[in-house]
Amino acid sequence: MSTYATHPEAREIVFDFLEGYDVLGAFWMTVKLTVLSALGSLVWGTLLAAMRVSPVPLMRGFGTAYVNIVRNIPLTVIIVFASLGLSDIFGMTMGAADDFDAQSFRLAVLGFVVYTAAFVCEAIRSGINTVPVGQAEAARAIGLTFRQILGNIILPQAFRSVIGPLANVLIALTKNTTVAAAIGVAEAALLMKEMIENEAQTLAIGAVFALGFVVLTLPTGLILGWLSKRLAVKR
Repeated sequence: MSTYATHPEAREIVFDFLEGYDVLGAFWMTVKLTVLSALGSLVWGTLLAAMRVSPVPLMRGFGTAYVNIVRNIPLTVIIVFASLGLSDIFGMTMGAADDFDAQSFRLAVLGFVVYTAAFVCEAIRSGINTVPVGQAEAARAIGLTFRQILGNIILPQAFRSVIGPLANVLIALTKNTTVAAAIGVAEAALLMKEMIENEAQTLAIGAVFALGFVVLTLPTGLILGWLSKRLAVKR
């Protein structure tokens, strides 16, 4: 039996660099960023997808322009602009004028929603394109409006066919939350940077945080992958 296994104090020495740091709290912040940003992105991305297939040219043009522009802007630029531009220049406080941490968190969520919604939109639009055109034509023939066709016929089938792509967007969003460190949000990447600066265990610190992100993203991919197969539209 190894010395490490028989001496609990050895394990304490190996992980003593974690003392004094709220690693779980940092990952909890990452989870909150991911969940709130994912919900906002799903709502805004669905609206953008509806605009992109809308019969109104102005709405189609806006949706197309938004997606093409936002997808080609680095996420870091969007997050920094949310902090420096919206907050410092335009005075947007997101309801937290006296709490810098809360303000930075909310602005980060806004930035992630703005960015990720473009990818959600394209995933949903690809699902819309899998629905047979004949279904929409039949619905129009019986007098349904565009909103009724989209909400009752097209989107339910589209969502079922794009669970897999949306899972990939969610996993990417989880990893992208590390960019929030650029504006001082106390999530995992910011704490990792602080620990590397203060401790001499660079490889161990990197391994701990890498494992943390694997724990967050791997179950998400497996569960949503299973759900995608379970709810796949049979044609």
